[in-house]
Amino acid sequence: MNTARSLLLSGVVLLFFPASQALAQDEPSPQSSETVAKPKKKDASAPDDTQQQPIPSKFTHKEGQPQSEATFKSEATTVTVDVAVLDNKGHFIPGIPQSNFRILEDGVPQQISSFGLTDAPMTVCLLIEFSNLFQQFWSEGWYQTLVAAFGFVQTLKPEDYVAVIAYDLKPEILSDFSTNREKTQEALNRLQIAGFSESNLFDALVDTETRMENIEGRKAIVLIASGIDTFSKLTFDKARKQIQSSGVPVYAIGLLQAMREYLDAQNMLGSIARLDFLQADNEMTTFARETGGQAFFPMFYGEFPSIFNSINQALRHQYTLGYHPTNQARDGGYRKLKVELVNPATGEPLRVVDQKNHPIKYQVIAKSGYKAPREVE
Repeated sequence: MNTARSLLLSGVVLLFFPASQALAQDEPSPQSSETVAKPKKKDASAPDDTQQQPIPSKFTHKEGQPQSEATFKSEATTVTVDVAVLDNKGHFIPGIPQSNFRILEDGVPQQISSFGLTDAPMTVCLLIEFSNLFQQFWSEGWYQTLVAAFGFVQTLKPEDYVAVIAYDLKPEILSDFSTNREKTQEALNRLQIAGFSESNLFDALVDTETRMENIEGRKAIVLIASGIDTFSKLTFDKARKQIQSSGVPVYAIGLLQAMREYLDAQNMLGSIARLDFLQADNEMTTFARETGGQAFFPMFYGEFPSIFNSINQALRHQYTLGYHPTNQARDGGYRKLKVELVNPATGEPLRVVDQKNHPIKYQVIAKSGYKAPREVE
């Protein structure tokens, strides 16, 4: 694994993807020597609030903007689920009536009691892996990380809120949620020199989910990472359970896919490194699927615009379904959800066609479950 990591950071990388390509004008200058992992020294008398620094849990829309319901809400008698239906190009499919939706809770069909189509601003946290593991200055991993981060921010609308968190040994909040893009650019400009060679994905993701679970409105985490976890205190299983409970959708973008393929084809990756990367991809896919998000593993830079479009379509345009669960037990248990599109007359999967009556492949994106309330709640 060490050999593979050194190859990913070596001149081989620069030959495969030249680092001399011009970065966007607003990307960081190579003269800077800042590090996101080592915060500036504080006055010894000042209180240390690094661990308790909050991301704002509430925000106020600009005047005239519609207020949106929480992405996922569970109460004693009502469950509300937001659902995105996308075609094979990542475009939202509108006009689907309520009768074509079916919700299964633990395999039991539920009666839909409310239905609507929402279009609301997004609240997104960019969670970015930034360590010496794969983001050394001017390496391919560093360049690809910046292209993904800067590119996604440019697709946001003025009313969208965004925060930036970078992690290596621990997560650091570079900017709080804001519609001020100058603050976001300043935060991304700090991604210059990484401080540590650890990449604690599980800890950072759970910490971000916990901070965001009480945020109002349509929210998501856009994870830009290799997926490798080196030193987290939490195991994958523990992180998975906490992320399921928090219910903030994760949209994961896996890095260095093409370089991994190149090294593997040259028999330079190694079996252990290959398994580590495959496991990392599977873990990010699991986090995304179980929270109602998506996972993307681009091979080429040209894929980024379509990925950003898919995330925007899935978050900004959604069907909102509400139902009263048949299981009203307040036991705190995890209830599995499955949302399907069906023909109400036959119960068969719904066939969606375009204007020329050609069938369209589609995917239904929704949270895979929720945690029921306890009696004491």
